[in-house]
Amino acid sequence: MTIKVALLNTGDQVISDVKEIVSEERPVGYLFNKPQKVTINKPFLVSEEDDDRSYEVTFTKWILLTSDDDIAVPMHNVISLVEPLDSIRQMYLERINGTDNQVSSTED
Repeated sequence: MTIKVALLNTGDQVISDVKEIVSEERPVGYLFNKPQKVTINKPFLVSEEDDDRSYEVTFTKWILLTSDDDIAVPMHNVISLVEPLDSIRQMYLERINGTDNQVSSTED
């Protein structure tokens, strides 16, 4: 699995297993498998002495009105693909594997 967080030109942050779509030896888009929209609910300061911040995040199905697990996204709709924090990756895996626990994440 290649789990990434995609920042889309809509401003959405989507976590998914991502594969590149290639046509005529050129990348043209991405295939998102089981994409989940990442919503940051409450950023808050853990302590005033340091800059550690904790984020409460939730995942929701990215496109609610489909039963498709695989969604093709044109390359021009994706601003950036980044590695998720380990805790966010774990939450995503729990979500798609059926153990839906909402947990706060601390940014390292």
